[in-house]
Amino acid sequence: MHLSNPRLIFLWQLLIMLLSAVISAVALNEFLIPANTFSGGVNGIAQLLYTAGKPLGLSINTGYYILLFNIPIALLGWFKLGHWFTIMSFITAFLTSFAMVVIPVVNVAHNPLLGALFGGILTGVGIGITMRYGFSTGGFDIIVLVLERMTGRTVGSWMFLINFIIIAMSGLLFSWENALFTIISIYASTRMIDVIHTRHQKLTAIIVTSQAEFVAKAIQQAILRGVTVIPSHGAYSGQANATLMVVLSRYELYTLQTTVNQTDEHAFINILNTVDTSGLFMNEQEQDQQRQKLRG
Repeated sequence: MHLSNPRLIFLWQLLIMLLSAVISAVALNEFLIPANTFSGGVNGIAQLLYTAGKPLGLSINTGYYILLFNIPIALLGWFKLGHWFTIMSFITAFLTSFAMVVIPVVNVAHNPLLGALFGGILTGVGIGITMRYGFSTGGFDIIVLVLERMTGRTVGSWMFLINFIIIAMSGLLFSWENALFTIISIYASTRMIDVIHTRHQKLTAIIVTSQAEFVAKAIQQAILRGVTVIPSHGAYSGQANATLMVVLSRYELYTLQTTVNQTDEHAFINILNTVDTSGLFMNEQEQDQQRQKLRG
């Protein structure tokens, strides 16, 4: 879905936040918590604290733990990933915490394997859809996005590595059967994240427009990518136009499409998968440095 009106874009992002919060809460309260299977990241740590606290008479809802852990992590995102990204991510984390308090814990699967599998899939969907639209669910999502920018490895692979400690803790504190089901849950979620997010992939955008100069300038300001302008004309209409070619990363696709639609609502956009590139292609960190130079 591609919108050009800023208010509609914000409403769409708000809908994504609400949807992500409900999906994540359902994954935990209906599948993972009843099966004593743990999610990854902050949600998994919150589950560990909730489960470990029950024999001690502590009945603090998992949602409150999630909100508590997200406060210091939000500070990391504020300085490393941008203010707007952090605000949107923290709102999503808050909505997730609220949804977990409101939605009752019900054992839907009645089977630990099914609970782990479907809980992991839903968790991955909840995280993946937020990342696809330029923010996250907070928690370890922010940490792995910082690591992805620094190393270039996929979000899913970093999540699986970081979540190893949760797997070990679930085995040591509860049972190794819980640890095995936790592995299934985390693996399912990381695979879904990579399927939906695909941030590390490179694409080629072919844009046909009658306003080449304005569209090319808007693209360069929005995503700092080179634009190749090829003179062309419509075979049916016979009118002159231009074909723009832009190579970009998958995470920039939504911004590019929104920018083009805002500049020329009649532009035609064709997106192609790019196998590999050679030569100058800035990563996110290099783009941030270039933006700072331009502002200076």
